[in-house]
Amino acid sequence: MTFTVTVRDHMMVAHSFTGESFGPAQRLHGATFIVDASFEAADLDPTGVVVDIGRASALLAEIRGSLTYRNLDEDPQFGGANTTTEVLCRVIADRLAERVFDGSLGSNQQLQSITVSLHESHIAWASYSRSL
Repeated sequence: MTFTVTVRDHMMVAHSFTGESFGPAQRLHGATFIVDASFEAADLDPTGVVVDIGRASALLAEIRGSLTYRNLDEDPQFGGANTTTEVLCRVIADRLAERVFDGSLGSNQQLQSITVSLHESHIAWASYSRSL
């Protein structure tokens, strides 16, 4: 049995990719993503929730705000890596996990995992799941 709470936001980035397999995406281009962050727990906390939806939404907004409206190719934190959809999923999930560990979502002792999905369109998306 697992409970899941998902919050949603969106972000817009500019980036380019290195590698022939990326074809025209090797040139600078923009991407708009719908961002879903899902928090999973085997049980609810004493108040009957997985996470406080307001807090989770605010943290997701803060994290995606540090990425949106930016050219990720110029961001030293990515060190020239391809900022693929999959890579960005991992970055957001890891940053959310850091905030869980620092108590920003409350005690949340019952949280087991976080999954972040970035939807590039209505027909294509990627996800990354990590344990806590």
